[in-house]
Amino acid sequence: MDFELSDEQRMFRDVLRDFVDREIRPVAQEWEDSGRYPTEIVETMRSMGLFGLTVPEEYGGLGADMISFALVFEEIAKGWMGIAGILGSHSLSCWLIARHGTPEQKQRFLPGLATGKRRTGIALTEPDAGTDLQGITTTAVRDGDAYVLNGRKTWITNARHADPLPVLCKTDPAASPAHRGMSVILVEAGTPGFVVERDLPKLGYKGTESCEVLLDDVRVPATNLLGGTEGRGMQQVLSGLETGRINVAARALGIAQAAYDEALRYAGQRRAFGQAIGEFQAIQLKLAEMATQVQAARLLVYWAASRSDNGHRVDMEAGMAKAFASEAAMSCALNAMQVHGGYGYSKEFVVERLYRDAPLMMIGEGTNDIQRVVIARSLLSGAATIG
Repeated sequence: MDFELSDEQRMFRDVLRDFVDREIRPVAQEWEDSGRYPTEIVETMRSMGLFGLTVPEEYGGLGADMISFALVFEEIAKGWMGIAGILGSHSLSCWLIARHGTPEQKQRFLPGLATGKRRTGIALTEPDAGTDLQGITTTAVRDGDAYVLNGRKTWITNARHADPLPVLCKTDPAASPAHRGMSVILVEAGTPGFVVERDLPKLGYKGTESCEVLLDDVRVPATNLLGGTEGRGMQQVLSGLETGRINVAARALGIAQAAYDEALRYAGQRRAFGQAIGEFQAIQLKLAEMATQVQAARLLVYWAASRSDNGHRVDMEAGMAKAFASEAAMSCALNAMQVHGGYGYSKEFVVERLYRDAPLMMIGEGTNDIQRVVIARSLLSGAATIG
């Protein structure tokens, strides 16, 4: 049992920290307030190869292990969670294509995605279907050598930059159960009928767009059916969500760590009644609780990632990591705000942004209630055990 990062992972983490300290932290507050898209940061991430995290080396990617994958999202989220979102959806989509794509699809898309010349996201959620993905209404009707897509998707990260955008749809709406009639279609940029209608206004998660997308008679070559076989879309998406939940858990860990760091720093600097507020027991109790939550979350995230690296299904592990880390992020952000007192409510302090970013971690990649259902089903079926 080894609780330490390897030398290579530690060096990779240090490179990430340097990048975040140099290029993200100095501009995060200002750019978030102005709604500015982080073009320069994206270009640096391209040069670092981070868009190739989940792309195999044979296609020009990093083929990173899952611990290193988690480190990327933890460290970037510490600086600005929205930036981590740009990589998150892209990495999930790349993983789907690398794992489930046909040889032709891999060769056509992955090299460009690895460099960030192409970017991508994933279109699952609809205005009337989020957690219940089998309830989607977007359809893809076969017409000769093409599929014609109609429907609407929402909360789509990287929508304006995605090329291709994997879209979960129903190729057989009459199938029972519904998942047997669901497929993923890769929609390329510039396809007529694909319209990004609007940006959704958000409490937090700034820096990247979250869009509503209309698919109006979008004609896509049949060769863009992910994997080449209809009816496998739900299985493909669910397998990818294991990776996605490690990503969200790591982002939540980054928020929790950043909140703790800010609270610890402020507790040592702020003085009241003739002493640093960190000398008061009430503040000490908050710091101790935050530190414990952060470290417990880190161990769960790295455990899930390590299990994945060893070739295991990690439905339960990723669910545990995501649920615990996201709630730790919310708790730590609130405690950090309370440690800061009135200043914690000011946009001039980082904790205000952390407090707005944290709630999304409890919702993204499946709500925490869904995570608990997944965990319980794994335990009850005997697929996973504890102790």
